[in-house]
Amino acid sequence: MHPLKRTPIKDLLHAKEFNIEVNVKGWVRTKRGNKSLAFINLNDGSIIHGIQVVAELANFDENIIKLITTGSCISVTGTLVQSQGQGQAVEIQAKNIEVYGTADAEVYPLQKKGHTLEFLREIAHLRPRTNTFGAVLRIRHAMSYAIHKYFNDNGFYNIHSPIITGSDAEGAGAMFRVTTLDAMNPPKTKEGGIDYAEDFFGKETNLTVSGQLEAELAALALTKVYTFGPTFRAENSNTARHLAEFWMIEPEVAFNDLNDNMDLAEDFLKYLINYALTHCMDDLEFLEKMYENELLSRLRFVVNENFERLHYTQAVEILKECGHPFEFPVDWGADLQSEHERYLVEKHFKRPVILTHYPKQIKAFYMKQSEDGKTVKAMDVLFPGIGEIIGGSQREEDHDKLLTRIREMGIHEKDVWWYLETRKYGTCPHAGFGLGFERLILFVTGMGNIRDVIPFPRTPKNAEF
Repeated sequence: MHPLKRTPIKDLLHAKEFNIEVNVKGWVRTKRGNKSLAFINLNDGSIIHGIQVVAELANFDENIIKLITTGSCISVTGTLVQSQGQGQAVEIQAKNIEVYGTADAEVYPLQKKGHTLEFLREIAHLRPRTNTFGAVLRIRHAMSYAIHKYFNDNGFYNIHSPIITGSDAEGAGAMFRVTTLDAMNPPKTKEGGIDYAEDFFGKETNLTVSGQLEAELAALALTKVYTFGPTFRAENSNTARHLAEFWMIEPEVAFNDLNDNMDLAEDFLKYLINYALTHCMDDLEFLEKMYENELLSRLRFVVNENFERLHYTQAVEILKECGHPFEFPVDWGADLQSEHERYLVEKHFKRPVILTHYPKQIKAFYMKQSEDGKTVKAMDVLFPGIGEIIGGSQREEDHDKLLTRIREMGIHEKDVWWYLETRKYGTCPHAGFGLGFERLILFVTGMGNIRDVIPFPRTPKNAEF
């Protein structure tokens, strides 16, 4: 006779059939009771809610019951019944309990409730067992699936861009070096510098900051592509918005111009947030109750409102004339700060905003130059509570203009020769953008720190897990 197969708690909580024998496995959240009964709240991560297990103590070895503590892992076989008590619709009347792993109540870090998020970051190996991080990780999965589904359903092809690269897509310079050279005694050139010709790849290489340039190459053959992978920034930044390792989604579409790019970004974001509202409601309701009391209304706000579109120059005029006491001054030619972006979204337009036509000196070399000679066809999508969530542009398809811009910015032509060549052979208008996955998860979950929306955050002085 085959042993009874485990049923996910999610399925049991939505069961339509009762008085049947079931098996459930998971981790104990709480145990309470009296002299005759033990009430065990069990969770397996399939849903934020646990299921109540009722054990009649007379039917079990006393030593087994003692081993069932918060954090322990058990298997329960019993009868699924409609609950007579308050707080749950169904429960399991236990017939057999097997303890897989114990958790000493004296030292188990999650024994008590009310831990701070800062404390939980120090035990990132255990924090997925909390309600908060279970919810965040389930939403993260749902958004990952929704991203792939959206692009697949809209005719895009997923491109796996390289993690190790010899170019700096953003011109930022803050990159992690990849090398096999002896750190204590690297080979030297005649000039006294490090001789990267002796390195594994025969040149200086780094971890990528973006898959965009490679996505452009693929778009100029497949028309509609996207990347979804890890990216890295070696900035020594300890803010609530920065990680050293994070994930980026970067669609690229041949024959699209800036307007097409804005249409894609708006449709994409609305699809993702609507997917969360449709498929993640249990987790969203918990996070709204615990962390942001207007989370659901903020999500619906984005889905229901048309995004406002305006030029950077218009935005600067609005900000300079509004009379709001900003911490950072607003002047044409300066990059907007988060406080400026949020003012436009939350106070002035009261809807998501897409800013376009930024000054070319504050944007990347690959952005298409506007006819005015001062701006580029860039776009940033701004959201309430978070500021910029997407950055993108129409790309410069003219070889000579692109080469001139590369030289102006001091980028070595030999590092991007392949990128320039695409402008020689069958060039065409094209556009794309980047969505920081963790920024999206911050917005959808209402969490306040980006370190709390990725399973194992990589930040300065922190690579523990």
